[in-house]
Amino acid sequence: MRFVRYGAPGMEKPGVLDAAGQVRDLSGQVADLGGDVLTRLPDLTADGPLVPGVPRLGPPLTGTGKIICIGLNYADHAAETGATPPPEPLIFMKATSAITGPNDTIYIPRGSAKTDWEVELGVVIGKPAKHVTEAEALNHVAGYVAVNDVSERDFQKHRAGQWTKGKSCDSFAPIGPWLVTPDEVGDPQKLGLRLRVNGETRQDGSTEQMIFGVPKLISYLSDFFTLQPGDIIATGTPPGVGAGMTPPVFLAPGDEITLEIDRLGQQNMTVEAG
Repeated sequence: MRFVRYGAPGMEKPGVLDAAGQVRDLSGQVADLGGDVLTRLPDLTADGPLVPGVPRLGPPLTGTGKIICIGLNYADHAAETGATPPPEPLIFMKATSAITGPNDTIYIPRGSAKTDWEVELGVVIGKPAKHVTEAEALNHVAGYVAVNDVSERDFQKHRAGQWTKGKSCDSFAPIGPWLVTPDEVGDPQKLGLRLRVNGETRQDGSTEQMIFGVPKLISYLSDFFTLQPGDIIATGTPPGVGAGMTPPVFLAPGDEITLEIDRLGQQNMTVEAG
């Protein structure tokens, strides 16, 4: 199933796509798509009222407590940035206040000259995970989402701190359009990821190129802290980021970004000055 949240920012309602791709309201079944609801997504049905028109889509889940990002998880991406692939998953956090809808505006923060893009597979946790094995890991997944891990490279690398500074600016975590259940996604290591800027392809990769796959990441992270329903793991990006180009190329006001992941839908974002 493909779940959405629709409506004005901060006032989104839960929804689901029917067989024709139309949004059906879920308010009669659940208050919202978050918390314990994520443990019973397969029990919900797509027979609610049809939502008229083409509503704005917000982030497809609510109540996210943590966004855990995996750095340098594609060897080719590590190479383009001059880094060595890590011997175990490299993790950092992204503030949940950065979350926006899949087609909302990306704002270049004040003082930024190096705002960059990163298409990533997001894994949404559905039930608590603590010290889980790789064999058990996928049983804790509610679904998958597309994520743009927008990054300010100067803040990230040269502002005397961890990467979080360059990753957490407002609007730096577009998520969605859909939260797709595992039965529709299939093998999470067989998904194509693509990103275009102003119609030009920048990233075109596959999750099968990950150094650490989804089961490994869930198991590994669960040894350090409990993963809770609604937590999102952003699993890393393939090569093609602006910082890796020669010369480097970064986002500017007026740029248009199209991001898509197989079976997870497409994002369409415009860039403006913050």
